[in-house]
Amino acid sequence: MMPHTQPLFLARRSYRRRRMMDAVRLLPGFGAVLIMLPLLWRTAETPEPDTAEGLVYLFAVWVLLIAAAFALSRGLAPALLVPEEPVSPEAGEPGENSGEAG
Repeated sequence: MMPHTQPLFLARRSYRRRRMMDAVRLLPGFGAVLIMLPLLWRTAETPEPDTAEGLVYLFAVWVLLIAAAFALSRGLAPALLVPEEPVSPEAGEPGENSGEAG
């Protein structure tokens, strides 16, 4: 059996960078769900909404989203400063960069 010349898995650095970019893309949707969550709360004793608890919750979610965005941006910044290895034209799909009009 011939040994593989290429690794079976992605490089650890590029894999982590892609997963962090995915987390950055999902953060606004996650934040929207968390912010809309108080709409589902039921009041126990009074028909009026409990604004104090709702405001504390919204402020906590707001601070959590800011902290998460800061942490993700700090973790992603060094990875984005390192240039990626260029892909040779031979590694692309057939017909790309071959000069054929298509």
